[in-house]
Amino acid sequence: MRILHTSDWHVGKVLKGRNRHEEHIKVLAQLVEVARAERPDLVIVAGDLYDTAAPSPDSVRVVTRALSALRQAGARVVAIGGNHDNGQALDALRPWADAAGIELRGSVRDRPEDLIIRGETASGERWQVAALPFLSQRYAIRAVEMYDLTAAEANQTYADHIARLIARLAEGFDEPGVVNLLTAHLTIVGASSGGGEREAHTVMGYAVPATVFPSNAHYVALGHLHRSQRVIGPCPVRYSGSPLAVDFGEEENVCSVAIVNVSVDKAAQVRDVPLTSARTLRTVRGSLDQLATVNLPDAWLRVYVREKPRVGLREDVQELLPNALEVRIDPDMVPEPGKQTAQRAGRSPRQLFGDYLDNRGNAEEGVRELFDELYDEVSTQQ
Repeated sequence: MRILHTSDWHVGKVLKGRNRHEEHIKVLAQLVEVARAERPDLVIVAGDLYDTAAPSPDSVRVVTRALSALRQAGARVVAIGGNHDNGQALDALRPWADAAGIELRGSVRDRPEDLIIRGETASGERWQVAALPFLSQRYAIRAVEMYDLTAAEANQTYADHIARLIARLAEGFDEPGVVNLLTAHLTIVGASSGGGEREAHTVMGYAVPATVFPSNAHYVALGHLHRSQRVIGPCPVRYSGSPLAVDFGEEENVCSVAIVNVSVDKAAQVRDVPLTSARTLRTVRGSLDQLATVNLPDAWLRVYVREKPRVGLREDVQELLPNALEVRIDPDMVPEPGKQTAQRAGRSPRQLFGDYLDNRGNAEEGVRELFDELYDEVSTQQ
């Protein structure tokens, strides 16, 4: 059977105040074109369909249309909730999804069999997917209790709970003649983060070892980390990565979708198909004269400008580079605190402020006089 594995769409993402709605429409349209060309039997969307738990109507429209188009391309579609999604809100869409032939699992419910999805390809290959949506630490404990595995103890870790849940969901993987698949939204120990994930859900006890996955799984389709990568484990484990760079920490990522060919007696073979419809993200550095030579009209830019801080510098940079979403002073242009010569002891506020302006290279006319006026006004009120 053939699988198209994608994740971390983050529809509704705003980058430095810039809405990326049109980019998401284009990149998901390209994803649908890949599905039409590759003709997968199954599409897995491994979480984070949205960037926020309260998506706008436009974002919901983009996601539901993309899922519908993938289904209309001829594949079964399985999508799970991620840490950015509102699991209960996704579950509320289940009637629509069921009618559209889409398997949507937003959160863990009290029946483990609800997370097992089965099917058969046109060629007769039987398959089953254990679909585990993202679980916070609190809900991981509740899910363990719901499934009557063992009592949740205070010293058990998040990884312990996830391992128990996966073991419970994979109990049917011993059935002969079936391709066993698992999808989850997790951080795996040793995997490389993509740069745009929510930090609280990639560290602080949320990372789990790849040993939580059963050795008899034919393929594990993961979401959460935005960089496409293989993870060493007891079975084939892979992140598909995000179809577009979510923020500037991901500018070096190659955005793609994973195409997986697998059967009961054949190891999973994976290849990445690049997705190029979204704008690239780039970081540039230089003086104003150097920035004037930059020619990246189709990229969103983060700019480190090598000039002394002054009023109007940001506007000058954006006049040269209209696609600059973030403008910062290059750290090399800012004096280190230890190198400043000003000493606080025995110096007046006017002297300290003057030293601060000198260290920052600020020579704007009238700034010192304005400080004096404000200082005199405050001192008089006291």
